[in-house]
Amino acid sequence: MVKTPADIRSLARAYTKRNIETLGGIATAGEGVDTEHKLRAIGMLLDRGWGKPLAPAETKVEGALEIILRDIAKEKK
Repeated sequence: MVKTPADIRSLARAYTKRNIETLGGIATAGEGVDTEHKLRAIGMLLDRGWGKPLAPAETKVEGALEIILRDIAKEKK
């Protein structure tokens, strides 16, 4: 992933308030705005305000890794 130069990030962030207000307008608009657009705007607002939900992660440890972890735990005692 290419890192965005600081000056471009700064310029984009200057529009934050206006863009959040625009998303709010779309999310609360009456008739004439497609429901899908409203839902996307609501999702974007929630993600920015509260963060994206964490994806559940599962890990299954067995075999050699289990033995290594047990040995590390013994060394720390």
